[in-house]
Amino acid sequence: MRLRVEFTTEPFDLDEAPAHAVVARDVVTGAELDAVDVGPFGNTAEGDAERVLDAVNALLRESLQAGATRVSLQVNVIGEAAGSGEGDAT
Repeated sequence: MRLRVEFTTEPFDLDEAPAHAVVARDVVTGAELDAVDVGPFGNTAEGDAERVLDAVNALLRESLQAGATRVSLQVNVIGEAAGSGEGDAT
């Protein structure tokens, strides 16, 4: 199964990326996920379910530890994993 995660961390700082946002970005860019897109108001990444779920776990733990007061996220099933024999159901 493939998943897409969309997330934001707060509080926002438009002048400089807060430590919790940098940590969250580092987690998703280092998690070997596909289609990673990070921005000032929202971030997305896609990949195999296990990798996405592991990244979400690390993202929550590390960004909260780095000072996030809120983490908003949404996880969607977007299809079957490549090579699963089920085809792409996106």
